[in-house]
Amino acid sequence: MPRAILSVHDKTGLVAFARGLGALGWTLIASGGTARTLRDHQIPVAEVAEYTHSPEILGGRVKTLHPAIHGGLLARATDADHAELLKLGWDYIDLVAVNLYPFEQTIAKPDVTLADAIENIDIGGVTLIRAAAKNHARVTLVCDPADYAAVLGELQKGGIQPETRRRLAVKGFALTTRYDAAIADYLGQTASVELKLYPVQTLRYGENPHQSATLYTYAPNIGPLGGKVLQGKELSYNNLLDLDAAWRGAVSFADPTICIVKHLSPCGIASAAELADAFRAALASDPISAFGGVIASNRAFDGATARALGDLFVECIAAPGFTADACEALAKRKNLRLLEMPDRLIEPRHEWRSINRGLLRQDVDLGDPAQTEWRVVTKRQPTDAEICALRFAWKACRHVKSNAIVFARGEATVGIGGGQPNRVDCVRIAAERAGEKSKGAVMASDAFFPFPDSVQVAAKAGITAIVHPGGSARDAEAIAAADAAGMAMVVTGVRHFRH
Repeated sequence: MPRAILSVHDKTGLVAFARGLGALGWTLIASGGTARTLRDHQIPVAEVAEYTHSPEILGGRVKTLHPAIHGGLLARATDADHAELLKLGWDYIDLVAVNLYPFEQTIAKPDVTLADAIENIDIGGVTLIRAAAKNHARVTLVCDPADYAAVLGELQKGGIQPETRRRLAVKGFALTTRYDAAIADYLGQTASVELKLYPVQTLRYGENPHQSATLYTYAPNIGPLGGKVLQGKELSYNNLLDLDAAWRGAVSFADPTICIVKHLSPCGIASAAELADAFRAALASDPISAFGGVIASNRAFDGATARALGDLFVECIAAPGFTADACEALAKRKNLRLLEMPDRLIEPRHEWRSINRGLLRQDVDLGDPAQTEWRVVTKRQPTDAEICALRFAWKACRHVKSNAIVFARGEATVGIGGGQPNRVDCVRIAAERAGEKSKGAVMASDAFFPFPDSVQVAAKAGITAIVHPGGSARDAEAIAAADAAGMAMVVTGVRHFRH
């Protein structure tokens, strides 16, 4: 009769997994808390202390660290090893389900103490992982609840395949590597960083056909951007960059929002009560540039929004889900890639960029710091409607390449200019994109105005209110230009460059 030991901090999926093992005739052994959970669900289980005839000690610090456990895991599939176990009154253990104390989550808390951190350094769990992974020729390691269903599926078909045990062993060693690195960094207070990346896809080419490229992820066996491709051919290097930019833009907003990106630059961002209306408003911002672009939504993509695409050619759509009627409508677009995202998060909260012989790391720009205050510096105060539009434009602005300029009406961009070395040129581009829609619109600028010319061009286009960081030596000239045009101007003290 096969044996499994279960010792998990995260009990997600535990009961169903244990029940499935029991139905297959497995004997279950579990550490104290895990055993209590299983018994609460009427699942037969022996506690580790009952199996080893040795109690948990030191307040639970020592539970599974016993030769009956680790002998059962490390014994090879030979008659000699098995006979030695039996002579001692023990037997093989064939499967380990284990996950670790949440050390990284603990040290991320602002009020964490050293004592808290120390108590969340897992010893027994790491040892179980390493023992099972070392002996993966015989033992199956399950250190991620996401693998429970697949492991049960193979067992129900007759047994775990050797390649599966090897893959799970590699996953275990990768987990303990990251875990120990986090502990070393915390205790050593070091700034050194080791990046562990996993190749998940060899791309057809990079930015251009003569450049080779590969997609790497921070964790093994996850899809592009953490999502799952539901439809269409493989994502390209440029698709991935554009989808990342679009996703960051869409999930920055709380209301249903669409962000359309072309060549790494947003050409339309809009929020609305209904996603289809948000799409129409985002498309109206720059319908010419939207052709051949990518779309990201911060809500499940629904049928109404899919139909609103009309005959627009779109490369890819990323969303936290696709409704059945959306999938039916979008299936007709054979070359359209659909990327289902697992949540509405941006992870990790830092980003790396490669430079010659090095890397740059910075925090992701998630918006204004909590203490940011908007200050009106002109004679005219902005209206409530202008404030609403200014807040939308300011949030959209940080996703545009600097020198970023965003014209907006309500909660929709109407003109976007960015990526030029000259800020006033970006204002002119935004005004050209907006056309007549610039009259009565507001403007956001990611950085201050070095000269009053940007304000003057915006006034000529019909802009009525402006938000920018302020801080230029010529701020007074920009304010005077706004006053002369009867515009309202707000300064934030926060810059949002995106190089």
